[in-house]
Amino acid sequence: MAKATKKQALGRGLSALLKDPSNDIQSVQDKNADKVIGNIVELELGAIEMNPFQPRTNFNEETLRELASSIKELGVIQPITVRKLGFDKYQLVSGERRFRASTLIGLETIPAYIRIANDQESLEMALVENIQRQDLDPIEIALSYQRLIDEIQLTQEQMSERVGKKRSTIANYLRLLKLDPIIQTGMRDGFLSMGHGRAIINIEDQTIQLDIYEKILSNKLSVRETEALVKNYNTTNEIEIPKKTTEAELPKFVKKGIKEISEYFGHKIDVKVSSNGKGKIMIPFHSEEDFNRIKKLVQSAK
Repeated sequence: MAKATKKQALGRGLSALLKDPSNDIQSVQDKNADKVIGNIVELELGAIEMNPFQPRTNFNEETLRELASSIKELGVIQPITVRKLGFDKYQLVSGERRFRASTLIGLETIPAYIRIANDQESLEMALVENIQRQDLDPIEIALSYQRLIDEIQLTQEQMSERVGKKRSTIANYLRLLKLDPIIQTGMRDGFLSMGHGRAIINIEDQTIQLDIYEKILSNKLSVRETEALVKNYNTTNEIEIPKKTTEAELPKFVKKGIKEISEYFGHKIDVKVSSNGKGKIMIPFHSEEDFNRIKKLVQSAK
C-alpha cells in the first residue's frame, strides 16, 4: 500500500515539474527529460487534446458507461499515452476510451505516459498500441493495418513483429477490406462477427455477399451455419439456408434468474442447459477494467 502511495506522490511531483516554464521539455536531450519521458505522470484532462490519427471512430456508449463505472470504483488501471506538443500541452496517442470515460465521470486528472514523437511516429504509435490492446472492432483493426502499409510503408512481416501477431492473422484482417462496404459497416456495428466476415469473403461477387449477409441477419445464422451456406453456394451456386438444430427449452427457474444475474453484473449473461439438467453461466466482459469490475462483484458476494 505504501508503495502505491509513493508512486502517486511521484506522479504529482512530476506534474509540478511540467508546470514549471523553466522546465519545458521538448526533446529527450532537455534537462529533466529522463524524469518525465516514459514515466507515469498525473496530467490534467484539459491539457490533453484528441489525436487526429486515432484509428478508432466508433465508441459504444454502453461499454463506455461501464468503463466509466469501473474507473469510478477502481481508478484508471492502465495509464493513457500522450505526446508532448508544447508547454503544458499534450496530444492523446492511445487510451481514448479511458480518456472519454474519465471525462464522463468528471475526473480532473488522469495517469499518462509521456512520449516525444513527430506526426509519423505518433501515427505509428497510435495504430500499433491500439491494435495491441485489441480495443478496435475487426474492420478498424484491418484499416489500421492498411494504414501502416500505406502511410508508414510497413510490410506484413514488419507489422507482425511490431504488433506481435502472426503474418497469417494480419492477412486475414486485411482480407476483410474486400467485403462489400455495407457488410463492413455491419461488422463495425456488431451485427456479425469476424468469423462471419471470414466466411463471406470466400465469395468474390459482392452482390452475392450482400445476399448472404441479409440471410445471416434475417435467419440469425451462426458462423458455422454461414460457413456451410458459403460452402454450399460454391458447390451449387444456390443460397440455401442450413437447417437449424432446435435448442433445448430453458427451465423456468433459469429464465426467472437470468434477468437478476444480468442486472447484478451489468451484462446480459448467457446460460446453456443440457438435457440432464446441468448447465453453465457465461458472463461477457469488454475490457480489462470491465473484467476487474466483475471480479470485484464476485469477490464481494462471497
